[in-house]
Parts: sequence; C-alpha cells; structure tokens
Amino acid sequence: MRPWRDGPADRRGYHHGNLKEALIEAARRFIAERGIGGFTLVDAARLVGVTPAALYRHFRGREALLEELAGRGFAELAERLARALTARGTPLERFTRMGEAYLAFAEEEPGYYAAIFETRGVNVPNEAGPRPSPFDLLVEALQSTFPDGFGGVAPRFIALEVWALSHGLATLAAAGHLPKGPGIPDTYELLRAGVLALVHGAGAGKPSAGAVPAP
Repeated sequence: MRPWRDGPADRRGYHHGNLKEALIEAARRFIAERGIGGFTLVDAARLVGVTPAALYRHFRGREALLEELAGRGFAELAERLARALTARGTPLERFTRMGEAYLAFAEEEPGYYAAIFETRGVNVPNEAGPRPSPFDLLVEALQSTFPDGFGGVAPRFIALEVWALSHGLATLAAAGHLPKGPGIPDTYELLRAGVLALVHGAGAGKPSAGAVPAP
C-alpha cells in the first residue's frame, strides 16, 4: 500500500486544511485493505505523510478517529437503507431490498462497515448523540412496512434474525468462506431466500424455535 503523498496533488491536500479528511480517508483505506485489528494512528499518519503528533490536533486517539469513521459510515448505510425502504414494490420486496443494500454496503465499504461494529459500545463522545445500530433500523423498517405484525411474533425477534442473516452472509462473503460454483446461490440469493422464509414463516404463525411473542 503506497503512501498517499506521492504526487503534487497529494502534497496539496492537508496543507489546505484537509488533514482531518485525509486522515479519515487513510483510516478507511487501511481498514478496507488490511482489516481493523492492527490499525493505529501511526498507520494513518504514515499514509498521509505527517508525524503522529500532527494527528492529535484533530483526534484524541485511535478510538476517536474510528468513531468519526463509523459515524460517516453509518450515515451512508442509513441513507442506503432508507432509499431501499422507500422504493417501489410490496412491503416484503422493499424490506428485502434493505437487506440487499446492507450486503452491498458491507461489500463496497469494508472500512466503514468494520468501523461501525468496532465502535459499538466504545465510550467516545459523539456530538450527534448515540447512534442507532443497524438492528434498530431493521426494527423500525419492519414496524413501518408490516403494521399488521407477524402473527403474534415480536418484530424485534424477526429483525434480529434478519440482521443476523445479513451480517453473517456479509462476514462470510468478505472472508471468502461462502462456497461458489455451479448451482450454488450467491450471497444475494441466499439473503432473499432467508428473508422470505423468516417473514412468511412468522406471518403464517410458524415462528422459529424459541421465538418470543409480541408484547
């Protein structure tokens, strides 16, 4: 992974007041390419060509930088989910497209996606207040698109199953652990089949084992 200050355009970046943005982009790029586990502020500094001390003018530490990255990633994820939910189609089609948008985001923005889950529960001040989780968005979507409920099954339970399915597929796909080949459905086909089974199963009054009734 080359340093980012290889050319005149790179050198102009942070000198014009864009160091904070350059650091955020460097973190997003590093995590996307190498994973979040080993990411440090030193890595971000190296990528934009500044000393580590320069970073502390904008971020108090690694967690603060990741929190900023997660906030931006979550805003984009929420926008994608909202667009999917307001598109044309039946409630089930719109809700399924939310799952597809979730998978696409995880695939296209691995840096943002990893930061969102890394910072859940980290005690870092956030001017915008506590962020809802993707699970919270799914619960809201279920309640708005299926106002009649699911045959006595709590929407939160269905949302948890759908979220677990989406996150599991996204994680397995990113790690290259999903089998591929003739006759094997792709990630999106697996998601659609799973959502269909969960929603229709609950709507028919046949929840999965251990399902809790709606209050």
